[in-house]
Amino acid sequence: MFPVENLRDWTGLDVIDAESKKIGTLEAVYVDTLTDEPLFVTVQFGLVTRHLAFVPVDGATVTPKAVRVRYPKEQVRDAPQIPTDGELAAADEPKVFAHYHLDYGTRPERRLARR
Repeated sequence: MFPVENLRDWTGLDVIDAESKKIGTLEAVYVDTLTDEPLFVTVQFGLVTRHLAFVPVDGATVTPKAVRVRYPKEQVRDAPQIPTDGELAAADEPKVFAHYHLDYGTRPERRLARR
């Protein structure tokens, strides 16, 4: 797993998929509220209306000019989104995990926090 400090350094880098297709630009890092480990990044995309989509950082690698994620561009673009000035509602967190077939768990407290 990447230290949060390193992920923050990547803000503004391109996010690409395994086939080097550009998905968008890395906007923010979201960490697990219990462990402070990075779980997701948001990727900004859209020409007219900008949106942020969530993509897990597990399996991500860094190239000199981009962050490569293991999820295909189409899957990321179909992920739950928020406006660029928005915030992910706690009630919507399970949908983000489910989109990538990740276990959300049964914790009653909020799971993701922006860093």
